[in-house]
Amino acid sequence: MFSKQVYENRRKVLIQKMAAAGEKGLLFFLGNVEAPAQYKDNCYKWRQESCWLYYFGLDDPRYAAILDIESGKETIYADDVEIGDIIWMGPQPTVQSKAELVGVAATAPYEKAFEAVKAAKAAGRPVHFLPPSRYYNTMVTEKLFPGEKPSTVFIETVVSQRLVKEPCEIEAIDDACALGYEMHSVGRDNIRIGIVEQEIVGKMEGLTLSKGWGVSFPTILTQHGETLHNHLHDKVIEPGKLMVIDAGAESNMHYASDFTRTYPTSGKFTTKQREIYQIVCDCNEHAFSITRPGITYREVHLATMHKMLEGLSALGLVKGDLDEMTADGIAGLFQPHGLGHNMGLDVHDMEDLGENLVGYDRGQIRAKQLGLGSLRMARNLKPGFVITDEPGIYFIPALIEEWKEKGLGKGIINFEKLKDYYDFGGIRLEDDVLVTETGARRCGPKRLPILPDDVEAAMAK
Repeated sequence: MFSKQVYENRRKVLIQKMAAAGEKGLLFFLGNVEAPAQYKDNCYKWRQESCWLYYFGLDDPRYAAILDIESGKETIYADDVEIGDIIWMGPQPTVQSKAELVGVAATAPYEKAFEAVKAAKAAGRPVHFLPPSRYYNTMVTEKLFPGEKPSTVFIETVVSQRLVKEPCEIEAIDDACALGYEMHSVGRDNIRIGIVEQEIVGKMEGLTLSKGWGVSFPTILTQHGETLHNHLHDKVIEPGKLMVIDAGAESNMHYASDFTRTYPTSGKFTTKQREIYQIVCDCNEHAFSITRPGITYREVHLATMHKMLEGLSALGLVKGDLDEMTADGIAGLFQPHGLGHNMGLDVHDMEDLGENLVGYDRGQIRAKQLGLGSLRMARNLKPGFVITDEPGIYFIPALIEEWKEKGLGKGIINFEKLKDYYDFGGIRLEDDVLVTETGARRCGPKRLPILPDDVEAAMAK
């Protein structure tokens, strides 16, 4: 947990912003409960709801809270343990003592939170709530607010706070990135011809559990990088392949890291692999070089796609005016995803609150083009934003054939030459980036090797 003052200030700012927007009534927060995996007493690994963590910091199940916009009163609702709990869990701190750690004076039993919501609604007071993500929270929310939608102003106010990371959060993200660096180094150093991919994943994830909470998302480690989210780890490592490792660590403070590197399984790139790899590497660096306050990440995405098409054009895979190809979305055939996303307490920070509300400013319209349409973060950048920079080039035979059959990119895309890349796979290179007052810096104390020569040198060790 952070200091008590951090959580007190966050809630104070939240109430002030809601009041300034002309809102009245209550703000209702619902933490997570434990979720059974097979039966009631065998649960999935515990993870608290992120907005709860942000404003209250208490990492325990069955907690709720209400903030009164008008009076400023704050109440945490949870139950003290009984003797049956103590037998299995040992003595536990009281709810009151935990609430005091985050600066909340008033506490009440858990079920009283729902009674307070019902009483406020009966009295005609607005009760603002956020979109639930877990099943239990969804059921409770639907029962308390039948037919009602989450409060847009509440969501937007929370997003405005959580987007700009405080110094303590930046430090926590850097710590998560340091663990992510170790995690990825273990992955790279254990690539061996003839072993099963799962062996590497086990070593990587074991490290995150030994030094942190675990992984920030299911690990992607595959020799078939053309499948963007390939979570299968059952393949034997073969020579001459490209190994995409997209993985992140979650610290004990629950902040995330998210890196991607691509490695030649034989330790050295072939000529064809190096050509494509260098384009992606150049795109990663170009995106970083223009990331700064005042530019939108949509602009950064498009500039990066322009850079990518320039490289592909030099290889004879596309031809035409670069500006026109960029505007027409030709890059979507090779990178059908966006350049990056927000990151923080969630690896895709706050997307449970609504991807467009989190990643798009008012007035920005989400594109329909393949690639640009999948851009999760398009906002005008501000100091304190933490985003990912993850360009990639993928050769997806089914997608290429579909474009060819539909006549998309006819005369621009060299479909005949692309046949030579059907067994290529894919390449993605990802860093986590903090937007600063004057530009940007990469998160974490060190950067994973990324230049092709440096990657080969690291693998040779």
